[in-house]
Amino acid sequence: MTDKPETHCGLVALVGRPNVGKSTLLNFMLEQKLSITSRKPQTTRQQVLGVKTVGADQMIFVDTPGLHRHEPKAINKAMNRSATSAIADVDIVLFLIDRAKWTEEDAWVLEKLVSVKAPVALVINKVDLLDDYGALLPEMGELQALHEFAGIFPISALRQKNLDVLETFIRDKLPEGHHLFPEGQITNRTERFLAAELIREKIIRQLGDELPHTTAVEIESFQSDDRGVLHINAIIFVERDGQKRIVIGTAGSRLRSIGTEARRDMEKAFDSKVMLKLWVKVKSGWSDDIRALRSLGLEGES
Repeated sequence: MTDKPETHCGLVALVGRPNVGKSTLLNFMLEQKLSITSRKPQTTRQQVLGVKTVGADQMIFVDTPGLHRHEPKAINKAMNRSATSAIADVDIVLFLIDRAKWTEEDAWVLEKLVSVKAPVALVINKVDLLDDYGALLPEMGELQALHEFAGIFPISALRQKNLDVLETFIRDKLPEGHHLFPEGQITNRTERFLAAELIREKIIRQLGDELPHTTAVEIESFQSDDRGVLHINAIIFVERDGQKRIVIGTAGSRLRSIGTEARRDMEKAFDSKVMLKLWVKVKSGWSDDIRALRSLGLEGES
């Protein structure tokens, strides 16, 4: 009789300023779309857990909202609290930056990591956009002097460059422990949450310049019929009547486009035919209203 192999399990936080590619990295590490992405900063609003189990190793990735210094509204404060709380109890921190373009916001995020007990790896993302890859080497030396990083990894999440090297590092740093999720489970989030996020992604991608962060999505109903077809009804909240007209579009054209794209992604994610119905409602000032944020699941305890 042979002993069972020891298992390793750990929480891996993905942190950084907005729009450095945290969600893209998570999706490619999992080899499945879990976190929504766009070119707009602050697309991720809440922590999303992504679970990857490889043999005896289980990596639990925590995708966090981008940390940002300016907090003009309650939703910005809530996003910062969500990201900061993720750092406190993890086993590994991946600190993402965009190539070697060190910014004041990057320095501000690093300040929050100084007291972290877990090993912090610096992940330089989007290196595929560099004209001269060799020019990165002296920059890496300068960055290493800023903090005692456990490692520095130039990667391209989108092009899947060096992700295997990064994963090897993570697995080597995992503490011994029982797996927290069964093999095959990839997230702690519900299908309702994922459906709402897919709708919000399409809104941001299609209307990001006009409605950068003034929309929220609530799933009103989510049920399967006897033929296995998923029927999903969702409400898109905006803050003003003018924004409602933008989301609906001429004769409902924009809303139909958002719904069509979201439905296609849902059918891939849920492996089922989906019937999606969308409505747009005005909820004035929701992004700066703690009670409204809580009702939409965007704010925990203050």
